[in-house]
This record gives sequence, structure tokens and C-alpha cells, in this order.
Amino acid sequence: MSILSQAYSWINIKFLLAGLGITLEVSLISIVLSFVIGLILGIIRYVGFKYVSALVGFVIDILRNLPLLLIIFFTYFALPKAGLRMTPMSAAITALVVFESAMLAEIVRSGIIAVDPGQMEGARSTGMSYWQAMWHIILPQALLKMIPPLVSQFISLIKDTSLATIIVLPELLYRAQIIYGQDTRYMLPMYLIIAVMYFIVCYALSLVAKSMEKRYG
Repeated sequence: MSILSQAYSWINIKFLLAGLGITLEVSLISIVLSFVIGLILGIIRYVGFKYVSALVGFVIDILRNLPLLLIIFFTYFALPKAGLRMTPMSAAITALVVFESAMLAEIVRSGIIAVDPGQMEGARSTGMSYWQAMWHIILPQALLKMIPPLVSQFISLIKDTSLATIIVLPELLYRAQIIYGQDTRYMLPMYLIIAVMYFIVCYALSLVAKSMEKRYG
């Protein structure tokens, strides 16, 4: 049997697909949570609450300038010292959400800033409160402007899940390492197939984003 046929045996493919499932699960949960938190933080940054916005901005600037790998290490190895123990999956999700929320907050703030200020003035002149105008008028327009950078950040998040292999999260890359650890000749075939899997997932997400831009833009 050739090396490829051995490396791509059905047992190995099933093992990798299970890892891909974990990658997608971690990615989906992290995307939803980080988007919600990032949206809230971005609005706080934009509105400019006294002291609160400055504090949020300070924390965001710190997180954006830290390596994600360091946050993963801190979540999995340091927090247990404080009595907060996590599984590899919960630690990976927590680290990704913390890091990506900071990145998304700036995208949200920039998206809101990009909306014509006259939109807020016009909404307020119709009798809407500030927050009604923000929710019904400003945010829908801002979200459309955010689609490209948001999708780019989500794709980055999906790829960043591979960093969790360092804390033994059984995601796609970790499982590929297990397979070629049994036979080093499988290393190249494993890297090729996981590259294809990552490409399919990320490219599909970019196609969805393009479709949304055409439909709503």
C-alpha cells in the first residue's frame, strides 16, 4: 500500500473529522460569545462613558497587544493556581473569547464611527431616544460596514484554534500530530489534508460574507 492510502485510511479520516468537529464547536461558541461581548465593549468605547470608557479602552489595548498563546497559557495553567480549574476546551474558549472580544470591540467602534453623524441627528429629531436611535438606526448600518473586517477576524479565530493544541485540546491539528506521531511518513499527508480542511471552512465563511454583502449592501 502507498503512504497516501495508509495515511488517508478511513480510520484516520474519521479521527481527523472528529477533531474538525471540535475545532468548529470551539470556533462557533467563541465567535458568538466574543461578538456579543465585543459589540457591548465597542458601544461603550464609542459612547464615551466617563471613566468606564477609558478603563475599557485601557484593558482592550492591553489585550490586543498580548500574544494569544500567552492568554491560553494563562487561562489553562495560571488560573488553576487561583482555584479556577478548566478543561482544555473551556480554557481554549475562554482565552479566544477574551482575546477576540478586544479585537472585535475596535471593529465595532470603527463601524459605528463610519456611519454618517447625520443619521443620529435625524433619528433624534424624530423623537427617538439616543439608545433607540443607536439600536434601530446606527447599529444596523454599522454592522453592514463591519462585515468584511468581522469575517476576517472570525476566520482568524478559526485558524487560531490550532494554538490550543499546546494545552492538549483534541482539535484538528492535535489529532493530525497523533497520527503522524505513529509514523513520521504521514507528516506531509496530514499537513496537506488539514490545510484543505481549514481552507474549505474559512473559504465557505468568506462566501457567506460576500453573499450577505450583496444581499444587504
